[in-house]
Amino acid sequence: MTLLSDTTPDADQVQMRLLRSKSPSERLGLALRLSSEVIRASKRAISRVHPQWTEREIGYKFIELHYGRELAEATRQYEDERDHDQCE
Repeated sequence: MTLLSDTTPDADQVQMRLLRSKSPSERLGLALRLSSEVIRASKRAISRVHPQWTEREIGYKFIELHYGRELAEATRQYEDERDHDQCE
């Protein structure tokens, strides 16, 4: 059973067979590349909605959307304090 609703059963079986033939390190590499691409795509979407935002602001919004407002705010405060300490 698969979660890919846009994939035919035959194509899904081929994809699963190909993934199973990969070594654990190859599967990890694929997962990391896919994860990285999804993060980039999410940040590009935020940037299109808020083209005036800095990369840092886009990062905070990404954290808020994917991990929650509390973590985004904690990250912002930590980075603000770190930046302030480096200026002294």
